[in-house]
Amino acid sequence: MDRRNFLAASPFVAAAAVGPSRDWLLATLDQEPSAGLRVRLEDVTDVRNMFSRFQEIDVMQGGGSGRLLLTRYMNTHVYPLLRRTHAEDVRRALCGAAGEQTYLLGWMAFDSGEHGTAQRYLIQSLRLAEESGDVRLGAHVLAGMADQTTVLGNPEEGRRLTQAGRQGLKGAESPACLADLWALEARALAVLGNESGAARAIVESERAFEQVVPGAEPEWARFIDGAYLHGEYATALRDLDRPADSAEHARQSITHAQAQNRARRGAMSHATLAVSHLRNGDLESAHATGVRTLELARRVKSSRSTEAVRDVQRRMISFGRHPLVADFNERARQLLAA
Repeated sequence: MDRRNFLAASPFVAAAAVGPSRDWLLATLDQEPSAGLRVRLEDVTDVRNMFSRFQEIDVMQGGGSGRLLLTRYMNTHVYPLLRRTHAEDVRRALCGAAGEQTYLLGWMAFDSGEHGTAQRYLIQSLRLAEESGDVRLGAHVLAGMADQTTVLGNPEEGRRLTQAGRQGLKGAESPACLADLWALEARALAVLGNESGAARAIVESERAFEQVVPGAEPEWARFIDGAYLHGEYATALRDLDRPADSAEHARQSITHAQAQNRARRGAMSHATLAVSHLRNGDLESAHATGVRTLELARRVKSSRSTEAVRDVQRRMISFGRHPLVADFNERARQLLAA
């Protein structure tokens, strides 16, 4: 984990997700404790409080904003705690807190387009979740792995990861995590062209989300909400070529994102809405929505947001040399160059 050059140079490998709990991935857990003060529950509480702050940075500013700072914090403070002595209850709590932070590092790398690095952090996070006995966190990590795997062109494996996450949640209450897993299964099934399966998964996700009790979910589930879930539904329906349904969910996502001032989610959902307009042949509305996508994407450091802009560009090609296409491409060129 401490060797950033190794992580950065490592490509994403689909097969690595098959047995993600490999002992060699986090040798720290198997080492003899080093000398020093015993870790207390108060130390774990401090780590969890920092997670909340870093997660807020990621959601509001993009994965590229606080990642280096979080990496430094983990390497200099959190991971060394794992090597110190602690009581069993403290060790499990510490592994859970470190797992949350390691997941966030992986998510930030994913949002920055560094997929090999992201994959390794997510696998390490799953190992920490296993050590902590936190099945909800483990299911959450599997959801992140499923999202990445589907995005990188292996939706069948993405679907299997969501199913594993749901299986792991049995007996543990987290309607928000369950809603996320169903939404990501819908995404995978949509890429596979399974319209009925994707529609059922969306319904199951909505049903699970209705059971969420505010304040009863872990801190990492805070942003599994209307802005996020409707955005995922919209993307799945886009991939199924159902522009009207996709636009409906995209608009709901945008409304929630605007209320929270979440530029990254807003940019991605505006891009999905722009694609819906394009599928309906409405270039003027697509251009206006695309321009809003660009405005929001400028506010965050997120390769997923810029990829959403590129997706709109690609889909505008069929409209030829229309002035609105040329205008959007010029605006996008300035953003992508920056």
